[in-house]
Amino acid sequence: MRDDTVDGLVHGSARRVPDRPAVRYGERSWTYAELDAAVTTGAAVLRERYGLAAGDRVATFAHNCDAYLIAFLACARAGLTHVPVNQNLTGEDLAYILDDSASALVLADPDLAGRIPDGYRVRALRDAPDSFLAELAEPLPFEDDRDPDTLAQLLYTSGTTALPKGAMMTHRALAHEYESAIEALDLAEDDRPVHSLPLYHSAQMHVFLLPYLAVGARNTIVDAPVAERIFDLVEAGEADSLFAPPTVWIGLANHPEFAVRELGALRKAYYGASIMPVPVLERLRERLPGLGFYNCFGQSEIGPLATVLGPLEHEGRMDSCGRPVRHVEAKVVDEDGKDVPDGTAGEVVYRSPQLCLGYWNDPVATEKAFRGGWFRSGDLAVRDAQGYFTVVDRVKDVINSGGVLVASRQVEDVLYTHPGVAEAAVVGLPDERWIEAVTAVVVPRGEAGEVTEAELMAYAREKLAHFKAPKRVLFVDALPRNASGKILKRELRDRFAEPGH
Repeated sequence: MRDDTVDGLVHGSARRVPDRPAVRYGERSWTYAELDAAVTTGAAVLRERYGLAAGDRVATFAHNCDAYLIAFLACARAGLTHVPVNQNLTGEDLAYILDDSASALVLADPDLAGRIPDGYRVRALRDAPDSFLAELAEPLPFEDDRDPDTLAQLLYTSGTTALPKGAMMTHRALAHEYESAIEALDLAEDDRPVHSLPLYHSAQMHVFLLPYLAVGARNTIVDAPVAERIFDLVEAGEADSLFAPPTVWIGLANHPEFAVRELGALRKAYYGASIMPVPVLERLRERLPGLGFYNCFGQSEIGPLATVLGPLEHEGRMDSCGRPVRHVEAKVVDEDGKDVPDGTAGEVVYRSPQLCLGYWNDPVATEKAFRGGWFRSGDLAVRDAQGYFTVVDRVKDVINSGGVLVASRQVEDVLYTHPGVAEAAVVGLPDERWIEAVTAVVVPRGEAGEVTEAELMAYAREKLAHFKAPKRVLFVDALPRNASGKILKRELRDRFAEPGH
């Protein structure tokens, strides 16, 4: 049964399975009873010792750890609004989120605290004698009185095309999303998930860690998705479930140990955050035929899970992102918001109790996004007669080449089938003749030998209509990405649109 508060779900697991291990990080581990008690103490520390008031914003600027999770849950229990901040941010980007959210306190890891601008109240999250984690040593009582419709978190969008916006997520919205995730992703109490992606990101926290805590599973938090560490956990029987964006799965598949390590204990593989190239997925499935793959799709504003393609649904539709989860209604519309026929590309729009209330301090963006009672996702997709959605592109990433629209994903999938390509991103660059020239930015695969621009252009022309084939191929050592694994095509367009490129 769904509890309508974030921390209430963890409290429910503590009642059911108090002595079961809940979270392990490094040498520290917490049973469900211990985790729940730490959350109560943390709430008391935030409200009574740190003097925060209900509704205050508390930013967390830290690396993955158990203290990060406890801080978020303590904020929830204390009636505070948590603001997760990308630990890679510096300078103006960091100041923007802290300023926009008007955070009353920043919980930071000591190695990151020096980046925080002057004027903010900062406390160490861990690794200091007076840190938030150290404050949990002596239990304190706290009586919560928060309302499920109050804000639990401000989820700042990834900002791939503009300044990030703070999606206002209530307890009730997140509770609905957890219920959707548990059902659609087959999350079970006997699973042993490893959580390796940044906890500030909504996918790792709200699609996996919190829903897994709600069902009473045994969770392991690690610092980062390091292949050798993940392989070790799987071989030791301590991990059988992993979520990672395509960039991490690509790295695992390309790792020299992938073919020789004993990974049969891995039962559930979840991917999302960006489009998985079909050739990479085929390679993974060939190596691990008993592994069930789930494609998770959505965005921060909806909690973030919106659609799922389950293991039994992949055959014949591996490029699909599946069908809407329990609490999400989705359809495809044209620019005027009118429904388009199945099989026709249009923008995906949502109605759901999982949706954010709007954008913090931005009524104009809120009104634009929620036109006609539906949330405009910005994703271009096609729905088939069975209700499966296939994402074609981001609306802003579609290329207008000579007046014909070209979806970058189709071109990328072709390039990924070439043995000399490790990664590829396709963008439109300004062109006097074509308006936008289809341009491929490629990371070459080292062990495949040298690959040339002419070779890749000819290869693409054999498999695509000529107007879709790249007019240029540019080679780079790495593609720019945000921490969730999304390729920052805006950066590629800005970089290569400059004279000399």
